[in-house]
Formats: sequence, structure tokens, C-alpha cells
Amino acid sequence: MDLNQKEIQKTLNTNKIWVPVLLGLGIVGYMFYQNPENLASMSELRKAKIGPLVLSFFVILARDAGYVYRIRTLTEQKLTWVRSIYVIILWEFASAVTPSVVGGTAVAIFILLKEKIKLGSATAYVMLTSILDNAFFIIFAPLVLLYTGLDVFPVVKLISINTSLQSLFWVSYGLIALYCFIFSYALFIKPRGFKWVLLKVTSWRPFRRWRKGAYEYGNDILGASANLRGKPASYWMKIIVSTVFVWSARYLMLNCLISSFVDVDFADQMRIFASQIVMWIIMLISPTPGSSGTAEFFFNEFFNQYLGNLTFVTSIVWRMLSYYPYLILGAIFLPRWVRQRFFKNSKS
Repeated sequence: MDLNQKEIQKTLNTNKIWVPVLLGLGIVGYMFYQNPENLASMSELRKAKIGPLVLSFFVILARDAGYVYRIRTLTEQKLTWVRSIYVIILWEFASAVTPSVVGGTAVAIFILLKEKIKLGSATAYVMLTSILDNAFFIIFAPLVLLYTGLDVFPVVKLISINTSLQSLFWVSYGLIALYCFIFSYALFIKPRGFKWVLLKVTSWRPFRRWRKGAYEYGNDILGASANLRGKPASYWMKIIVSTVFVWSARYLMLNCLISSFVDVDFADQMRIFASQIVMWIIMLISPTPGSSGTAEFFFNEFFNQYLGNLTFVTSIVWRMLSYYPYLILGAIFLPRWVRQRFFKNSKS
């Protein structure tokens, strides 16, 4: 695992928040320019139903509580509740300021190392989290497509034909499935075989410059696999259930939010939930930090059929609840965490 501290510390930098903020403001400005009526729709905020709006806030809090519970369970209570909160906030911040296609795996391992988790364990916990998250998409995406059919894909204005968006979805889904298969194989089936493949590939002339890194990464995988061996069934049940919970809560938040603006029946609620899974898989290959700009654009395409002229204002509230808080919390918690873990021996 490439744990270049200088590169990671560049990511864990509060100045990073300006790039996604400017990208988000850019796409909002473009939407204003394309449709000036979007500005008038902002007045519709006062008509939102308070009950579902408040519920959406509590659902996102429940999701974050689920993340904190999962990381503490993953580490077998080696992290206190307070340190688990720090880890999740910084992990979410790192994800918010890095492209979705890149992810924050190395940063997450670095954070756990600074929280006095050994390298083998930190690698195991982060890789297992990534595998479980991706497995959620692999399992649930076909199920929601069976329920909704391919008409869940909108006709996107920037893509000439509908099948192009479907192709983008399947490319992203295939990459997720491949990632999940390779690292599940490496962690649970043949960690030594995985290391052997890495060394074999990097013995070829074009890849020799990465041989040392491949050797170290292979050792990290071996250590991670050893750390996960022999865990009781209760351990796996808790982290699997918490994974399903946190992702379901993430999506149900938008269901609540849409319900605060328009009336939707149960069938539409299910389609909204399904649309989010499809949209999220597409956004996973976004090149922008935290899918800024990409998220706002696809939200309009996927949910305009339910929200109509309320789509724009709902998308802003959605991002204000699900994305920007982690930029703000990261900017607040990061300096304190750096002081604790780099400049003094804190027991907090």
C-alpha cells in the first residue's frame, strides 16, 4: 500500500474543500443560466413538509452513527467511540475531496495507523470495508433493475442515446465487480497467490519500477488476510448488517427529502431508491472530487420526473445534507486531529 505521507497530507488539507465547492457552484450557476426559472423555484423551500424534511436529517445522522458503529466493530473495539467518530469524519472528508474513481483507501489506512492500529489490521479493515461497500452494489443493483426494468435510465441530454448511459452503468458495475472479486480472492482465498501474481507481473520489463511497491503491497495483503482469519460469525454478521444499514439510510434520506416536496406512493418510493443505486454506480467513476458537478447533473436527470420544477431546489438541499457537511466537519476536526496525532501525545 502506497502510504506516501506527503501525498496523503496533501489530501488531508482543509484548502482542498474549495475545489469541490467551486465545481458544485459552477454546475449550479450553469443550471441557473440554462433555466432562469430555477431561481424562482428556491421560494418553494418554504412549502416543504416539515415532518419528512426533519426525518431526512435524522436518517443521515443514523447513517453516520452506523458508520461509527461499523468501524468500531471492525476494529474489535480498539477504537473508542470518540476516536471512531474522528476516523469516520476524516474518512468522509477524504472521500469528499478526492475523485470517486480514486477513493480514499490509502488515506483511510493512514488515519487508522495514526490512531495506533497496526498496519496489517488497518489494511484489513479498510479493504474489508471497501469490499463490503462494493458488494452492496453488486448484489442490489441487479435486484433493483429486475424491479424497475431498464426504463430507470433517463434520457440524458449530454448523451445522444439512452443506451450510452446504460453502457456507462455497466462499465462501472463491471469495474466494481472485478475489484470486489480480485480483493476478495486476495484477502480470503489465496493471499500468497495474489502476491505471487503481483511479483510475476512486475518482473516484466515495463513494470519493474513498481516491483518494490508490489512486494510491500503483497506483504500488506498477507498481513491483512491473517488479521481477518478466524473471526467469529457474530463479527461478520454485525459488519454485514451495518453495511446494508448505512447504505440504505444514505438512500432513504433522499426518499424522505423528496417526500417533503411532493407526494409519492410506495411504488415511486421504491423506484426512487432503485434510481439512487443506479445513479451512484455511475457516479463511482466520476473524475471530480466527491462527484461534485456530476452529482448535481445526474440528480436532475434521474429525479426530474418526480420533482418537476422542484428538482433544482431539492438537489441543493440533498447536497447540503449529504455532502457539504463533511467538508465543513473535516475543516473543523482535521486541525484538532493533526495536533493530537502529530504534535502531542494525546490520550483522547
